[in-house]
Amino acid sequence: MFTGIVEELGEVTAVETLDDACRFRLRGPVVTEGAKHGDSIAVNGVCLTVVEHEGDEFTADVMAETLNRSSLGALVVGSRVNLERPMALGARLGGHIVQGHVDGTGEILERKPSENWEVVRISLPADLSRYVVEKGSVTVDGISLTVVDAGPDFFTVSLIPTTLALTTLGLKQPGDPVNLEVDVIAKYVERMIGDRAVGEGAAK
Repeated sequence: MFTGIVEELGEVTAVETLDDACRFRLRGPVVTEGAKHGDSIAVNGVCLTVVEHEGDEFTADVMAETLNRSSLGALVVGSRVNLERPMALGARLGGHIVQGHVDGTGEILERKPSENWEVVRISLPADLSRYVVEKGSVTVDGISLTVVDAGPDFFTVSLIPTTLALTTLGLKQPGDPVNLEVDVIAKYVERMIGDRAVGEGAAK
């Protein structure tokens, strides 16, 4: 489990295309400290498993399902990525509960800079819109953010200078894809209410 608080801005150093997968080598001095085979590291919000670790770099395999459901397939050598290690037991939950299981992708639609922050509008797939609410939490490229405004096919977030300087959202421009993970609690509540409604209907 992650919190959506990005630890560092890493870099893709190699990409190996396989038959139905891809192997990435990524540089991240912070997240690789003490890393070992089998550890999890979130890359742009996608939970990946460390295959190899040497120095300040690690490799991770990404299967076709993940490439199809996320923006990782667009990464090339030199791409910057948000990196986060899993939350340690007993640590503070600085953001919100993030699983590292991407629900879909959006697209940067517009950036509106201000003196002390920047408002970014992001497209929202129709099947995810019911989970995104004003002042709720959403994960964008692995970053825990608060929704400012939520429409049927978009939402906006306000980014402080720290987020702009230390994550990929400071680099992305209109047209660029981003990974989206909605609040898992909302999905569980929907499922439980749906199952309850079905049960009550069958009992009548």
